[in-house]
Amino acid sequence: MSPALDPTATASSSSSAAPDLRVLVLAGGLSYERDVSLKSGRRVLDALRSVGVEAEMRDADVSLIPALRSDPPDAVVIALHGATGEDGSLRGVLDLCGVPYIGCDARAARLAWDKPSAKAVLREAGIPTPDWVALPHDRFSELGAVAVLERIVERLGLPLMVKPAQGGSGLGAAVVREAAELSAAMVGCFAYDSTALVERYVTGMDVAVSVVDRGAGPEALPAVEIVPRNGVYDYAARYTAGLTTWHAPARLDEPAAEQVAATAVAAHRALGLRDLSRVDMIVDPDGRPHVLEVNVSPGMTETSLLPLAVQAGGLDLGELLATLVVRAAARPYDPAN
Repeated sequence: MSPALDPTATASSSSSAAPDLRVLVLAGGLSYERDVSLKSGRRVLDALRSVGVEAEMRDADVSLIPALRSDPPDAVVIALHGATGEDGSLRGVLDLCGVPYIGCDARAARLAWDKPSAKAVLREAGIPTPDWVALPHDRFSELGAVAVLERIVERLGLPLMVKPAQGGSGLGAAVVREAAELSAAMVGCFAYDSTALVERYVTGMDVAVSVVDRGAGPEALPAVEIVPRNGVYDYAARYTAGLTTWHAPARLDEPAAEQVAATAVAAHRALGLRDLSRVDMIVDPDGRPHVLEVNVSPGMTETSLLPLAVQAGGLDLGELLATLVVRAAARPYDPAN
């Protein structure tokens, strides 16, 4: 086992320090991903308590700020998905309250949350990501849907992936293999976001690489290979038992696995992230990774990818979270966020 994934590397420091801290797990929210968030929150809560950390879970509602002001926790774990947990707004509120939290700051979260903006930064950093176009609904209508769709197919080719520019859990996402399917895919996407991201569909192995920083810099956990039964890793495939098979670690040869890990860490750094993230990518038949998106609040459910990667790396989820809690609680407050 490499030193970077040595499960004893920080376990002693986290287990001795974290039980002295009080942690608040935020879960729920009002996004389409509320149910998933609640499951993630309960998993985080159980994991922290399993290593002796005092933790409680609450929703991000009107009672949150008064609670933070009257009895602030030592650190917050954000298990909220969708806009509430990932667009930077909640992190900004926590910064206003002077409460530390696991994960990237508000500025980095805003960047990662907007997929077209994040892809532009990745491309500038030399990190491969499929060609794309972002189309707001208003421009789509004003310029003429038929003409726009024809040009998309001419420019990007087929097949295509259509998904919301902001959002997660595969909601509103669809693979388009025939030009006639593109219009319906755009309509379905606009039901979840006012802007659609249309990108070239890359054929290959679907993998997710979780990146964590336990104190020695960001490190990639073993890649998790995703094999959805219907070929598309949509909402149903993610959260319905039997619709997806996962391989952890992914069935990659050593050179490809190393390249995938290096690409994930490079994406994490390019977007200015910290503590943890999940980088979703496709590995093409030549072993080259293509980054699709980066998630700053990875799922923590029984079928989520980060816990699978933690287990494949020989780590304990509770110990890892405790380590990140300790680091967050000790982080200097930065009012510029």
